[in-house]
Amino acid sequence: MNIPQHVAIILDGNGRWAKSKGMPRNYGHVRGAKNLETICRDAWTIGIKYLTVYLFSTENWKRSEEEVGALMKLFRSYTKTCMQLAAENNMKVRVIGDPSAFAPDLRESLAKLEESSKDNTGLNFQIALNYGSRDELTRAVRRMTKDAVEGVIRPEEISEQLIGDYLDTAGIPDPDLMIRTSGEQRLSNYLLWQLAYAEFYFTPVPWPAFDKAELMKAIEFYNGRERRFGGLKEEKS
Repeated sequence: MNIPQHVAIILDGNGRWAKSKGMPRNYGHVRGAKNLETICRDAWTIGIKYLTVYLFSTENWKRSEEEVGALMKLFRSYTKTCMQLAAENNMKVRVIGDPSAFAPDLRESLAKLEESSKDNTGLNFQIALNYGSRDELTRAVRRMTKDAVEGVIRPEEISEQLIGDYLDTAGIPDPDLMIRTSGEQRLSNYLLWQLAYAEFYFTPVPWPAFDKAELMKAIEFYNGRERRFGGLKEEKS
C-alpha cells in the first residue's frame, strides 16, 4: 500500500458529537484533543511522516465567548500534554498560523513546545492555531513586499518556490491527502496553496470517533485515486 507522506486533517464535529451524547460542546473538544494524541501515534505507526491538523481557525474567534474561553483553556492544557507526547514519541511539533492574538502565557508555551521538540526525528506534527490560509498568504505577501523594497529579493526572482518559502509551512512538503471529518465538504480556508494537488477525503465520522480504522479507510481511498502531475501518472508502490 502506498502511504501518503503528508496528511492534513480538518478536525470537525466535536460539538455535534458531544450533543449526540447529551453532553456540552466543550466535552467534545476535550475528547477531540485526547483523540489527537492517539491518531498521532497511529499515523507514525502506519508510516505517515507529516501530520497537519486544523485546531483553531481565524474565523473561530466568532464563536461564543464561553466556547472560545474554554478552547483557550484547553489549548493551555494540551500544549503541556503535547510537550510530553513529543518527548515520549520523538515527535517534532511546529505551530502554523498567527499566535500573536493569543495571551502571552499561551504564546510562551507554544514557543517552548516548538523549541523542546525541534531536534526530534519522528512524526512531524503541525498544529494550525489562529490559522487561515488567506491570512497566511496576506502575511507572506507583506513580508515578501518588505524584502523586495529593501532589496533582499527582486521581482523577477519571485517563483512558486519562493512564495512557498514565505508561507507558514516553509520547508514542509505539501499534503498528499486531506481528510475532513463529520460530513462537511469544504476547505474552510485551510491550506489553500498547499492543497493544490492533494486528494480530498470526506467522512461523516465526527473527529472524536475517528480512529485508526477510519484513517486506514482514507488511505485506501487515496490508493484508489489515479494521481497525475503535469499529465504524468504517479507510480504506485
